[in-house]
Amino acid sequence: MTKSEKLRKMFRKPGIIKLVGAHNGLTAKLVENAGFEGVWASSLEISASHLLPDANILTMTNYLNAAIAMNDAVDIPVVADVDQGYGNCNNVSRMVEKFEAAGIAGVIMEDNVFPKQNSLLEGERKELASARDFVGKIMAGKAAQRTKSFMLIARVEALIAGYGQKEAMRRAKAYVKAGADGIMIHSKKKDPSEIIEFVKAWDNGMPLVIVPTNYPSFTEERIKAYPGIKMVIYANFVVRTVVTAIQRSLSEIRESGGISTISSKLIPVKDLFELQGTFEMKDAEKIFQQKAYEIIRNIGPAARVPMDKKNMANWPVQSSLILPEGKHNDKLQGFRGHAGQMQN
Repeated sequence: MTKSEKLRKMFRKPGIIKLVGAHNGLTAKLVENAGFEGVWASSLEISASHLLPDANILTMTNYLNAAIAMNDAVDIPVVADVDQGYGNCNNVSRMVEKFEAAGIAGVIMEDNVFPKQNSLLEGERKELASARDFVGKIMAGKAAQRTKSFMLIARVEALIAGYGQKEAMRRAKAYVKAGADGIMIHSKKKDPSEIIEFVKAWDNGMPLVIVPTNYPSFTEERIKAYPGIKMVIYANFVVRTVVTAIQRSLSEIRESGGISTISSKLIPVKDLFELQGTFEMKDAEKIFQQKAYEIIRNIGPAARVPMDKKNMANWPVQSSLILPEGKHNDKLQGFRGHAGQMQN
C-alpha cells in the first residue's frame, strides 16, 4: 500500500487524523516515533530551518527536497505544505507531478497570492487570489496527478483575510466542485468560534482540516463533537520546540562555563545513533563482510594479480548478489533488506 493510499484509508476510518509539522528527516522520525498518523512538511518550519522568512523566498525544489528527506525517514504519510502552488496553473501541474512522483501522500494548497505572507503574521493586510484563478489551479493539479490516491486539499484563507463566513463558504464549495479532496479552513482568532461557525454550516460532506495554532483551547476532545473535522495539523510546534530547547541549552552552557550540568539532561549519543540507524548499518556491514569471505573462500585461492586502482575499477558487478529489497523502513532499507536476505 502506498502512503497516499494509507492517507485515503485514514480519511475513510472513524476518528481524527493527527499530523505534526516537521522540517527534516530527523524531526519527521521523531513525529512518527511519538505515534502521530502523519507528518506535515511545513513551509514555515522548512523556511525557518534555512533562517529565511516564510514568504516564497525558497523555491519549489527546496520544499520538495525537504519533503523527500522527511518521506524517506518515515513509514507514515507525509502531507506537504505547497503554499499557493508556486505560480499559476502550469506551475501547479509541475508541482503535483514532482511531489506525487516523490511518494508524498498529498499536498495542501492555499488561495493566497504570490508572494505569500504567513497567515499568522500580525499587522499585515492579506490579499487572496480570485476564486476563479484558484479553481483553475485545483483543476490543473488534479488533471496532472497519475494516481487516484494522491490527495490535493484546498486551503481557504478567507477568514484569515477578513472576507467573512459567506465568502469562505463560497470559495470552499467552489474548490470542492473543482476537484479538491478536502478543505482546510484557517483562522487566526484566539478562540475557535470562527471555525466552529464554519464547520456547523458545512454541509458538503468533504472532510475538513484545521490548524489550531492560535486557538489551542480547541482540544481533540472538543473537536470530536464536530465530525466534519477529519484532520488536525499541529503545524509549527516542532521548530518552536527546537529553538526553545537549543536556546536554553546554549544559555546553560554559557552560564555554567561548561557542559557538566547539562549532559545528563540530554539524550545519550547512543540514542542518537539509534535514531540514525547506525547499529543496524553496522550489523548489515558484518553480514556482507562474512558473506563476501565465504564466497571468496569457496572459489579457491586468489591469483597473484597486481592490484591497482585501474584494475579495481574494471571489476565487473556481480548482479547475482543483488537480492530483493527487504521491508521498507527508511533510507537504510537497501542494505537492511539485502543483509537480511543474505543472513537467512
